Amino acid sequence: MPKISAKGLCMPESPIRKLVPFAENAKKRGTQVIHLNIGQPDISTPEIALKAIRNFEPNVIAYSHSAGNQSYRKGLAHYYQNVGIDVDHTQILVTTGGSEAISIALNTIMDKGDEIIIPEPFYANYNGFSTAADITVKPITSSIDNGFALPSISEFEKLITPNTKAILICNPGNPTGYLYTKDELNALKKIVLKYDLFLIADEVYREFTYDGKKHTSVLEIDELNQNTILIDSVSKRYSMCGARVGCMVTKNKEVLETALKFAQARLSPPSLGQVAGEAALNTPKSYFTEVIDEYVNRRDLLIEGLNKIDGITCPTPSGAFYCIAQLPIDDADKFAKWLLEEFSWNNKTVMVAPAQGFYSTPEIGKQQIRIAYVLNIEELKNAITIIEEALKIYPGRLV
Repeated sequence: MPKISAKGLCMPESPIRKLVPFAENAKKRGTQVIHLNIGQPDISTPEIALKAIRNFEPNVIAYSHSAGNQSYRKGLAHYYQNVGIDVDHTQILVTTGGSEAISIALNTIMDKGDEIIIPEPFYANYNGFSTAADITVKPITSSIDNGFALPSISEFEKLITPNTKAILICNPGNPTGYLYTKDELNALKKIVLKYDLFLIADEVYREFTYDGKKHTSVLEIDELNQNTILIDSVSKRYSMCGARVGCMVTKNKEVLETALKFAQARLSPPSLGQVAGEAALNTPKSYFTEVIDEYVNRRDLLIEGLNKIDGITCPTPSGAFYCIAQLPIDDADKFAKWLLEEFSWNNKTVMVAPAQGFYSTPEIGKQQIRIAYVLNIEELKNAITIIEEALKIYPGRLV
């Protein structure tokens, strides 16, 4: 019988989706599952984007340019200019979601056996993208004790070898919600320039920063024009996850020209998604004001409620819509399965993402879960109560 590739066997499972069969079985038993495991917002997609899809007139859904529709790229350039990022449409490559943008970026700048440094915990699919590209992730661990701040420069330098080609960050962070300061980005700048590295920044949560804090893009950092690659997406900004439209932005002409060859190999990004994405660029600012206010209310309720539960530690995130919580349990994987298989409260349970899958270093994060606060206040209140009640009887509770 033909054998599966070694690469395929090494491809990691998603900590976000691997428990889906258990959730489906719980639902078959009549249990309501509150999904805290995935960043699928319940926020409405802007009406202007939905209307653009409804009013789509061509009688053929045709390929677009491999780099994306020019009108959309010009619209994106205008958006970036309005938030202080000086780029033009020729420096933008539209992709099938932010995921493809990361994959193309990795394949553009790295060869088999090259190494990329990523502060962990990080978006779990970075492991999958790296496996597919035959490159090695070198994790640098940030700590829940200081809210997952950037590790020191000296810790980064310990990991740099002749094979190191890039550093990858998510800002604001998934799964931690940590927002890198300008000082931290300037610290990364020193390493990048000193060792002639690329800096890839996943900035898909840019709009969602809280408590008066502001996001700084890597493309705003002086002297890094040839070293930086920005990753972006419509998924979270406009609650359009299923549109599957993202982009890669860089001022490095050679990187962009090479990336375009990978883009040509998959022909074009989604045509209908681009129609919706282009329309969404005209979303009124009031939409974001309302959405940010809603996320802040959800965050505050969730973090306060979790930290009131005996044994739980959960730092307050400054951006995105995720948090990592440390629980008094033996194993988050076991706890997450137990919640779906054996526990319910008022015929409800919760589905969480075990955080170990967001780390690359073995055994780290074993007692942590990631929660996405993408559901309404009432659902979050129920979820807090369910977690509290579950911990009272979970067989693997430690304290």
